[in-house]
Amino acid sequence: LKAVVGTVSGTSISFGSEVEISGAFTGPTVESIPVGFDSVNNKILVVFDDAASSGQLRAIAGTVSGTSISFGSEATVSTNSIPSSAIAFDPSAGKFLIVYKDATNSNYGKARVATISGTSVTFGTEVVFESATVNDLCIVFDSVNSKFVVAYRDGGNSSYGTAIVATISGTDVSFGTAVVWLNGEALKIAPAFDSTSGSVVLAYKDDSNSNYGTAIVGTVSETSISFGTPVVFNSGAVNNYISATYNSAANKTMIAYADSGNSSYGTYVLGTVSETSISFDSEVVF
Repeated sequence: LKAVVGTVSGTSISFGSEVEISGAFTGPTVESIPVGFDSVNNKILVVFDDAASSGQLRAIAGTVSGTSISFGSEATVSTNSIPSSAIAFDPSAGKFLIVYKDATNSNYGKARVATISGTSVTFGTEVVFESATVNDLCIVFDSVNSKFVVAYRDGGNSSYGTAIVATISGTDVSFGTAVVWLNGEALKIAPAFDSTSGSVVLAYKDDSNSNYGTAIVGTVSETSISFGTPVVFNSGAVNNYISATYNSAANKTMIAYADSGNSSYGTYVLGTVSETSISFDSEVVF
């Protein structure tokens, strides 16, 4: 497992030298290693499964200096087998929330708060937020309400698209009530937070609707979240690679994906949130 520092200049990016994060062999989720930025301590957090140790979940802090990065010691998030995980950072609390699927415990959805101090990582108490199989697990931080939103497919409820709100207090985390936002299977869910409208955008591949690329807007209120109506952004079916991010300068959410209806070309679309819905510009092949 390696890392490299990239520097953006205009529309180009240049890279420093590769640095080994860990000598551990990572498992099948190597294509989706969660990485987050701690803006309070100016550190990077990397989370990965250690295949050489039965898929135990590890975390490690990194420090960027110039075009290089160095890492502290590995810390163990869970000694169970963890096939997938996701992280997000709360700058007001100065802490990460790590959510993960615990294969050793019936694929339940679990979470732990992580704190970086120097080059070390420590954790709060593990909490179960879903006592059923979770798939396509993702997380995003709502900076308006200081809440995390966790989205997933709930294997205990027909694999419906589901979301739950999490709140950090010290090193502990508590959860509200899970809410179904799609009465069908939402695959490869990718979240973004629109800080202008204060809304969460979930982009996904809608298995219940011909694998169309679709997005939905969610609004947090205290410990719950409500959703508008799903909106299709690609009606030619999207591949398994979907990502979403919010551009605060343009006030747009960018969704990038492989367009299965167009030779799986790399494609993006820009969406604008209005109240509980989202509208899209024309797709662009990059």
